[in-house]
Amino acid sequence: MNQQTLSMRLERVAAHVPAGARFIDIGSDHGYLPVALVQRGVIASAVAGEVALTPFHAATRTVREYGLQAQISVRLADGLAAIEAHDAITAISLCGMGGETIRDILQAGRARLSGAERLIMQPNGGERELRQWLMDNGYCILAEEALRENRFDYEIIVAERSGPVSYSAEQLYFGPVQLQVRSPAFLNKWQRVLRQKQQTLKGFAKARQAVAQDKVQDISQQVRWISDMLG
Repeated sequence: MNQQTLSMRLERVAAHVPAGARFIDIGSDHGYLPVALVQRGVIASAVAGEVALTPFHAATRTVREYGLQAQISVRLADGLAAIEAHDAITAISLCGMGGETIRDILQAGRARLSGAERLIMQPNGGERELRQWLMDNGYCILAEEALRENRFDYEIIVAERSGPVSYSAEQLYFGPVQLQVRSPAFLNKWQRVLRQKQQTLKGFAKARQAVAQDKVQDISQQVRWISDMLG
């Protein structure tokens, strides 16, 4: 990897890190994101947090290869436990994990959040549950993006603590900013999801065993929302 070669997904995450931020990447994997940001001069230093030994060693190796041991601290810790008081963190990225996992990391580490941080999240599914947590904890969603890479749909959610905020059920489902912007990647994603949900309902209808009614109603509600949104 050189400073030009982040994946498209991480490139879009990097674009939301403010210049000069005191940055931590939770679940940093190989440490490519903090390395690229320091190399590019976007930030002066960073922390890479990993809970598992194999990616922790991989991130340590990457940081060493680029000679950035003085600027990037790699820590073996569970979630936000990687944050130390003296870090004075102003931006946190949590990428490449389920939205419920990101929510659980934020909830478990709430005591380590000052409320002044920007959260830059790239959930693999579970976006609705993550947005629900953000709303419940007074975080306003500032930016959202949809993108497709290697035949997978990804979403990026950027939020900051603002005080009470209220989103409708549909906004939690699709994303309040996504609903306004309606980018081609967003619309294409939901066309694919609609086809999948319709197939699921057909499968329910043919199933030999009865499917729980609340499950059928939930999928039916989602199909209505998506159909209405796509117009």
